[in-house]
Amino acid sequence: MQIQKNHVVSIHYTLKDDNHEGELIEETYGSEPLQFIFGVGMMLPSFEENLENKTSGDKFSFTLQPEDAYGVYEDEALIDIPITNFMDEAGNVDRDGLVAGAPINMHDEQGRTFMGVIIEPKIESILVDFNHPMAGHVLHFEGDILEVREATATELDHGHVHHDGHDHH
Repeated sequence: MQIQKNHVVSIHYTLKDDNHEGELIEETYGSEPLQFIFGVGMMLPSFEENLENKTSGDKFSFTLQPEDAYGVYEDEALIDIPITNFMDEAGNVDRDGLVAGAPINMHDEQGRTFMGVIIEPKIESILVDFNHPMAGHVLHFEGDILEVREATATELDHGHVHHDGHDHH
């Protein structure tokens, strides 16, 4: 069965930075394979394009440029946030959590959440990077296609894979 829209695809993969000799970012070998419903927006479109029409037993190896993956790195997403935004009602700032490398969530006026990482805590402000952690990275994927099957009606309805493959009502 070839990988098409609404098929459940099960793969093992390694993800490396830049090329097949790059730094290992993540891998599934030795643990649970990645399972996803193809063509419903769970995965990067460019990732899926490289898997389409493959069948179980096939190997894959491809490289995604940043603009096809998590975007180019944008300097505008590096924002100096005034320290007043981190004060509680009494005007105190809990600096324990405000350390370089710490993840942080901020909300805009519309209530949207933005995830960032603290780059540099300063006295009057905190420098936060709101780029996706993989922005600007060339991603190299390689791996094996383990299984391709049609998604069940329930899986399509729920938009995710049911691991035992049976419908529950």
